Amino acid sequence: MTFARNQWYVAAYGSEVGRTLLARTVLGEPLVLYRTGAGEAVALADRCVHRRFPLSESRLDGDTIVCGYHGFTYDPTGACVFVPGQQRIPRTARVASYPVTEQDSLIWVWIGDRERAEPAAIPRAPWLADSRYAVVRGMAPLNARYGLLVDNLLDLSHETYLHGGYIGTPEVANTPITTEVDEDRGVVYVSRHMDDAECPPFYARSTGIKGRITRWQDIEYHPPCLYLLHSRIAPQGVLPPAEGEDSEAFHAEIVYAITPSTENTTYDFWAVARDFAIDDESVSEYLHQSNHTVVMQDVAALNILEKVISTEPDRYQELSINIDTGGLAARRLLARMVGSGTVGAAR
Repeated sequence: MTFARNQWYVAAYGSEVGRTLLARTVLGEPLVLYRTGAGEAVALADRCVHRRFPLSESRLDGDTIVCGYHGFTYDPTGACVFVPGQQRIPRTARVASYPVTEQDSLIWVWIGDRERAEPAAIPRAPWLADSRYAVVRGMAPLNARYGLLVDNLLDLSHETYLHGGYIGTPEVANTPITTEVDEDRGVVYVSRHMDDAECPPFYARSTGIKGRITRWQDIEYHPPCLYLLHSRIAPQGVLPPAEGEDSEAFHAEIVYAITPSTENTTYDFWAVARDFAIDDESVSEYLHQSNHTVVMQDVAALNILEKVISTEPDRYQELSINIDTGGLAARRLLARMVGSGTVGAAR
């Protein structure tokens, strides 16, 4: 399989990376992540050059990793600085290091050509590190290919059927969408505006709204990794003002970082940032539990779908309809990334 390798991907939350060794596999590449004593995040290939022992199963000594099998020692650049039993360090005794950027509480890694890594190209999710928002977050591994989660998130009509009792209501599936594609920036926009909708428990319990609502879902997908859902919830009939702050509505910024691990496994990083009840821990607990349940419903469905697809012939023809326009646009942009040469074969 090929991946768009000359792109930034989320490998971890910043809070996961510290003075212990963390193993992650991104685009088929085993990585070990940690922080130096100065707090800088480091990502190295997770294999000792000597006998391939995982460095994530080894130990930190200051800012260096000491291989737990034979003691080869690596600095944060991946260079071997100690070989047991001899003073000469072989010229090839080093492991790959990967560019790392920490932004909006996320650890981004670049798996492709090092000289092409531009941190300024990383899309933003500023709510995740903004004190004006309360954030709940998590990560769920999928035993399913990356594209299935992209399809899932760009077609939210499935909320009605898969997530009823949490975030799904009949209006989500029954309301038409609008889709736009910014070809220059490579961003897909999908919007669904429900001006008279049932309030699902996810928002009824967290906002306190009684009765029907105005519910807007505005998606931005920045391939390959970042998905943003701008969710606006207000009492039915309350629309944004022509000018000024939208103070009569509740806003949830829902973020997914979709990172391919291997050909058929994916990391699903998810977060919900809200601008209401930010000091109410009970609301945070409820939203964390509810969104975790929703994510795990997706995980279960996509894991089943992966098993189905893996048994199908290569030229199986699926049916697409109007609600699939966002997902089809995303597939096209991802294929363009692969076809433009910003790729490398998975190993």
